[in-house]
This record gives sequence, C-alpha cells and structure tokens, in this order.
Amino acid sequence: MNFLDLNHLTLVFSKKQGIAMSRKRRSKRRKMSTTEQVEVEQVKQEEGTSSAVTEQSSVQEPVAETAGDELLYQKRITELEAKVAELTDQYLRKAADFENFRKRINREKQEISDFANQNLLLDLIEIIDDFERALKAAETSPDFAQFYEGVALIERRFSSVLENKWGLKRFDSVGILFDPNRHEAIMSEQSEEVYEPTVAEDFQKGYTLKDRVIRNAKVKVLMPKNTEGES
Repeated sequence: MNFLDLNHLTLVFSKKQGIAMSRKRRSKRRKMSTTEQVEVEQVKQEEGTSSAVTEQSSVQEPVAETAGDELLYQKRITELEAKVAELTDQYLRKAADFENFRKRINREKQEISDFANQNLLLDLIEIIDDFERALKAAETSPDFAQFYEGVALIERRFSSVLENKWGLKRFDSVGILFDPNRHEAIMSEQSEEVYEPTVAEDFQKGYTLKDRVIRNAKVKVLMPKNTEGES
C-alpha cells in the first residue's frame, strides 16, 4: 500500500467518522427536541389544568358568595317579618285596650250624669213626704189655718234645704234699683217718688246658685216721671 492509498483511507475514515458524529448529534437533538416537546406539553397541560381550576374556582366563588348573600337576605327578611308581626300584635292589643277604656269612661260618665242629682232628689222626696202628710191632715181636719201653717212650714224647710245644702238662694227685689242682670221688667209705671228705675213689685222670685243668677226675678218697675216734658 502506498502513501496515496493511506491518505485515501484516512480521508474515508474521517468522513465516515464525521457522518457518524453528525448522525449522533442529530439523534441527540431529536431526543432533546422530543424531551422538550414532552416537557412543553406537560407545562401546557399543567397550565391548562391550573387555568381550568382557576376558572372553576372563579365560577364557584361567586356562586358561593351569592348563596351566602341569599341566606343573609332570607334571615333578615325572617327577622323583619317577625318584628312586623310583633308590632302588629302590640298595636291590636293597644287598640283593644283603648276601646275598652273608652267604653268604660263613657259608661262611668253616663252613670255620673244619671245619678248626679241623687242626693238632691232624696231631699226632694222628704219634702214630698211632708206634703203628703199635710194633705192627709187636711182630709181629717179641714182647718184652713192649720193647713196653711203646715204648708208654710214645708215651704220654709224646703227653701232652707236648697239654700244651705245646695247653694240655691232666693233673693228679694222690692225697693231696690232695677238691675237688668237680675230683673226682668214685665210692667212699668211712672212715678214722682223715684229718681231712678226702682222695683215696685215682685211677681216671681229670682234665684242664685252659688252667687250666680240662674233665674231673673219678674218685677214691676217704677220709672221717674219726666216733669220737664209735661211743662
């Protein structure tokens, strides 16, 4: 073998070795790319799973929050309904109590009005008893003087009871100046004996109840005579 053949073999061997090395590197790159692809796929899958979990949690959280709010609202509504029922019951009870109170007050007022004059009527009954006794006495003993005295006694007793117990007082008017607040003139007459209107006669007595005039006296009034007009 000569020198040229040796060089040729060396070149062929080197070329083959280079091809082998190139194949090896390509194979290694393929393996690395396959591994990287697998890793990329895994990363994508993990990201997809994470995003899915995130999306699912983000969907579930509002649902959970909405459900919680609904429970709170329902609880609040229940509390308000209970409060309304309680206040309604209190109102109905108060209204019933007030109605019963109003009826009781009206009943008591009516009773007071019905029996306010009970004591006065009891006093009047005693006066009626006196009149009955006087009438029976007049039937058995027709003595006018005695009968008159009995009636006068009853009248004095009656007036005393009304004045002392009930404040009802009879007033006299004859000889005093005419007062329109106490007198009612049903007759008048001119007279030279008076200088101002003066009561001459008392046709019906006047009465005061605790110093208040409750009935004017009906009287005859003397009026001053107008002498200047006649001259």
